Amino acid sequence: MLRMFRSVIAFVGLLQLAMLVPAHGQANDDAALRGEIARLAEADFRGVEAVVQSLASTGDPAVTSVLRALRSGDVYWRKSDKLVVIGEKAPGRSLLLTDPLTGEEIETVKKRETKKVKVNNTLRNAIDAALGGLTLRASDPAIRMQAAAQMFAKPEPKALPALDAAIAAESDPDVASAMRDARAVLILKSSEADKADALDAIARMVARGDAEARNALASITSDDAEITEGAALGIEKIDTSLRYWGYGQNIWQGISLGSVLLLAAIGLAITFGVMGVINMAHGELVMIGAYTTFAVQEFIRNSAPGLFDTSLFIAAPLAFLIAGTVGICIERGVVRFLYGRPLETLLATWGVSLILQQAVRTIFGPNNREVGNPSFMSGAFELGGLTITWNRLWIVIFALVVFFALMFVLKRTALGLQMRAVTQNRAMAADMGIRTGWVDAMTFGLGAGIAGLAGVALSQIDNVSPNLGQSYIVDSFMVVVFGGAGNLWGALAGAFTLGIANKFLEPFSGAVLAKVLVLIFIILFIQKRPRGLFALKGRAVDA
Repeated sequence: MLRMFRSVIAFVGLLQLAMLVPAHGQANDDAALRGEIARLAEADFRGVEAVVQSLASTGDPAVTSVLRALRSGDVYWRKSDKLVVIGEKAPGRSLLLTDPLTGEEIETVKKRETKKVKVNNTLRNAIDAALGGLTLRASDPAIRMQAAAQMFAKPEPKALPALDAAIAAESDPDVASAMRDARAVLILKSSEADKADALDAIARMVARGDAEARNALASITSDDAEITEGAALGIEKIDTSLRYWGYGQNIWQGISLGSVLLLAAIGLAITFGVMGVINMAHGELVMIGAYTTFAVQEFIRNSAPGLFDTSLFIAAPLAFLIAGTVGICIERGVVRFLYGRPLETLLATWGVSLILQQAVRTIFGPNNREVGNPSFMSGAFELGGLTITWNRLWIVIFALVVFFALMFVLKRTALGLQMRAVTQNRAMAADMGIRTGWVDAMTFGLGAGIAGLAGVALSQIDNVSPNLGQSYIVDSFMVVVFGGAGNLWGALAGAFTLGIANKFLEPFSGAVLAKVLVLIFIILFIQKRPRGLFALKGRAVDA
């Protein structure tokens, strides 16, 4: 029994000792940090830099607040006892002194009773590197990734040991890769780097292949001919890669612009092709779709914020119905009395466009309206050297879905059959019992509804204003004329061709001159092919 009691006493003693040892070690660490911080009093720039490096080498997150305060010029030492503190401005030319490690308030003193620890730009760079080294060991991978990116953007060779230690301890492969990229830049910036390490760093930058890697290679100032030649060859390879990725980016941007032009022009292609009506109010039908999206989002914001991500799925069918109804009203109220008189139709629909613009100004006001992006359309992603935004990608997909849905309507439905019959020979279609007036109204309504869908898409990338449609009406007519009036495949080819051509011309000529050049090209093209790329076939058309 006595032995058991002694064993329990011994176990309890060992347990207490085990609990005391970490506390004692923590106290020693705290004392060591305070000893280093105390060296800042009366230190010159070199002394301050030595303290910064010493604090950073501990890897203790507690020193982060001290280093940040030092960088911003908020570290002081008290003249009476040379105590190093963090000072915050207080009323009456006073300073509120706080503990540099714990942040606890000490006292408020007159500013003359303290002296600031001065820093210069060299010290600020050293402090930035030290802070980057500390965050490299953070528990959150996102913070470590951000620290690696900051070290890549602002390389400080003195942070190399801390970075090497972080790389050795890193478990996330993406973060580790970012850290190795930062390490390569630090080696290229260092004048004491080993030649083999420098060549490996050059190879890593060439493999990365972006503009930041090129800048890192361009900043190399080495007397070694092999390193200089390797950097020059690397820059040449990166330039070639960037040039091809630039072409790819132009093609993507052209496809993105082409999808917008396709949505804006596809409805116009139907009405112009079937009825030969030059509808100058088509842009305002696009505008109506955009304002429908705005109204739906405003209702959701005020009534059911949790449904915001579904706002476009609600707005799209509403925009189609509202714009389509307005289109039928325009056809029944104005256009049907002017068939065969294209100039008068143009003037009448232009007057309707002015009425619609003023109506929108009266209801919603003349200012731009904010339409938000749902979460699935926000942000961007990298695909090799391409930067692709989600909203543009979804608009391309949406445009293609609308295109093929419209193709299905025209090829597989009774309405589509009647529309094609009226397009090819209106008189014969009427003799066969087809109500051409009804077909005209439904065709105009279908084209107007698709214009409303275009407005839903455009609201995600452009300002929603009464003048929204005016920005796309001319481009829409160019697409229709270039592709072939009434031919959907022509509208598809014309939209993407003109979109890509614009994006390749803009870097050399500017946006305005690029549009002028495209217009000149279309004028010359229709001199050779008056019916566009894909001309419709039929007795009435051929006549």
